[in-house]
Amino acid sequence: MNVDRSDRDEAQMIASILAGDKEQYHDLIRPYERSVYKMALSFMKNDADAEDVAQEAFLKAFRKLADFRGHAKFSTWLISITLNEARRRLRRASAVPMESIDQTAEEGGHVSPALLRDWREVPSEALERKEIREILIEAISHLSPIYREVFVMRDVEEFSIDETAAALTITPGTVKVRLHRARMMMQNELAPKLKNANPRRRWFQWS
Repeated sequence: MNVDRSDRDEAQMIASILAGDKEQYHDLIRPYERSVYKMALSFMKNDADAEDVAQEAFLKAFRKLADFRGHAKFSTWLISITLNEARRRLRRASAVPMESIDQTAEEGGHVSPALLRDWREVPSEALERKEIREILIEAISHLSPIYREVFVMRDVEEFSIDETAAALTITPGTVKVRLHRARMMMQNELAPKLKNANPRRRWFQWS
């Protein structure tokens, strides 16, 4: 995630908030509001539920701010809270069954190479069209939760492998395997719809 804020500045802000300057919390979370909302939306699939999840995640982060030890970036910690809130609501609603995959098998299994071109590359002019963005968002929503969360963090929000692993409490190796599988799934769904595209640049910018 690209945010113009140093870890040192955030540490100072957190210390001030914990010391009683609660107004600084708005400044602390402002750079991450869009990312938290998009992560929530990728699971909840509608604006109202995504806004509820994002709001609750920010509230929980505020309540638990004293528990933040700085072992990971604040943004990683915040996204982890968002994911947990989204998962909790999905389990409660029984809307999306959470898939369980053996981690050891994931890390040790054979990973086939991508069969198609890099699925992330489609014409920039096509991506400016709302209908193309909607196709991509729909494709992301079809991923199973364990693949969707890795995919959104790595290829949409551009978290590093280690940051993604920390937020999801899985190993970097598992992140890599799940990401590869997610990209393959995206290829399979998008290729028929975008087969006439002439790849030139990065696939997608969320509006």
